[in-house]
Amino acid sequence: MTEYKTEAQKRTFYKSGAWNKLRQLALDRDNRECQECKREGRVHVDSIKVEGDRKSVELNVHHKYEIEDYPQLALVLDNLTTLCLNCHNKMHGRVFGEQKRKRWDDEMW
Repeated sequence: MTEYKTEAQKRTFYKSGAWNKLRQLALDRDNRECQECKREGRVHVDSIKVEGDRKSVELNVHHKYEIEDYPQLALVLDNLTTLCLNCHNKMHGRVFGEQKRKRWDDEMW
């Protein structure tokens, strides 16, 4: 079984034809919509390619069970879900631009 522990191994996997094909199947299955936004009653769809411009990345295909821990599920469609960049970053604990909440709401004297 292939391992995906190092960044080089993951990079090779995410550049593979097998991943790209499965990724497109997941996007099509999920109607190119963020499934987390959809659960929360919001809509976030993929961007549209404009001729002559680079297409902006709006959606990622996320492994529900990460490939470094569950390599046997790396190419299983049911282990994938479509997420917008914001939801994908939240799933991985990468939250940018939000201030940390103060522990106490007491006034400063």
